[in-house]
Amino acid sequence: MNPTQILSPELARSVALRHGTPVYVYSQAALERQARAALAFPHAGGLTVRFAMKALPTAAVLRLFDGAGLHFDASSGHEVWRALRAGIAPAKVSLSTQELPAEVAELLAAGVRVNACSLAQLETLGRLCPGSPVGVRLNPGRGSGGTGKTNVGGPDASFGIWHEYTDAVREGARRHRLEIVRVHTHIGSGSDPGVWQEVARASLSLVREFPGVRTLNLGGGFKVARVAEETGTDLRAVGAPVRAAFERFAEETGRALHLEIEPGTYLVANCGVLLARVQDITDTGLGGRCFLKLDTGMTELLRPTLYGAQHPLEIVPADAGAGGDVPGCDYVVVGHCCESGDLVTCAPGMPEVLSARRLRQAQPGDLCLIGGAGAYCAAMSAKNYNSFPEAPEVLVGVDGVPRLIRRRQTLEQMVQNELEAG
Repeated sequence: MNPTQILSPELARSVALRHGTPVYVYSQAALERQARAALAFPHAGGLTVRFAMKALPTAAVLRLFDGAGLHFDASSGHEVWRALRAGIAPAKVSLSTQELPAEVAELLAAGVRVNACSLAQLETLGRLCPGSPVGVRLNPGRGSGGTGKTNVGGPDASFGIWHEYTDAVREGARRHRLEIVRVHTHIGSGSDPGVWQEVARASLSLVREFPGVRTLNLGGGFKVARVAEETGTDLRAVGAPVRAAFERFAEETGRALHLEIEPGTYLVANCGVLLARVQDITDTGLGGRCFLKLDTGMTELLRPTLYGAQHPLEIVPADAGAGGDVPGCDYVVVGHCCESGDLVTCAPGMPEVLSARRLRQAQPGDLCLIGGAGAYCAAMSAKNYNSFPEAPEVLVGVDGVPRLIRRRQTLEQMVQNELEAG
């Protein structure tokens, strides 16, 4: 997706003038459009769409999705409290975490849905909250993902209870009088309808072992095409066989299961742009590289460094009157950190390999729009590395007016928790 579809050159200059760079900019219209698309996921016995808030937990975005009819998936107790602080009702929040918070009993009592993600977690819930309704996250034995870092199912993943341990789950629930009411599975990111069909079938087989389950959560991981070479997920294509499997299950068992999905990237990735400024342009001589240096990097955009992820780039001249017919140049785009791994244009899936990108010829002071920056960018960064402050966030309303939803961090805020030695 061309980032100018989210942020026009004129609006980019206006936002940069008012809020400085780097700055994240999100489109309310795009966010609401993605919410409607997710709510249209095919289903047989009811649907709950939970926003995986780890993708973008800013309060203004949570409230927007709340108003659009979405519920929420939290990956830590801290995310739960962040959602509640934003005004989200506890009953709309589901917690699936690697680390149960100390106050999990309080959260359960308040109405938060909690899924046990290991046998030890099931024991903890049973000890603290005997007799409570809970869910269990199971590893169905299959994973999917663009890289090993985004695959969260199968034998190489620590997430969830291995599918062969259902006897232990039932015994633990019986011992503590826990009521297993939900089964949760999640395999990672992918767009293949066949994989979704297979995982739905495997997950439904697991549900058969728990007669009290009325909800099956198939997780998220719907892939988004940030650049032209990538293939995004067609929700209707992956959802149709899932709906058919749910219908067959209902016919065979008499149980009409409620479906939950947990998209994160799908809802926000292409709804946001990271707006940066060209700081410098250098080269390494004849036959070498030409580097375009930005005032952003892994402090706001860690995905290329971590995954070899690809993001679309667009140069916007600082001068609105600059001509449009300008020759292109091959640039290796790099970040502002003193770190050789701070690459914006790495090779696909290879974070240590430099890759040049053909862009409009740039000058220091020009703006650079980095697309696909709505998911796992503001939420996942090398925060304060080189003591760079956290960047602000702006939401462009349906009226076209940009509004600040998070301020730029100050030096005082960065160091406020430091103490004198001794």
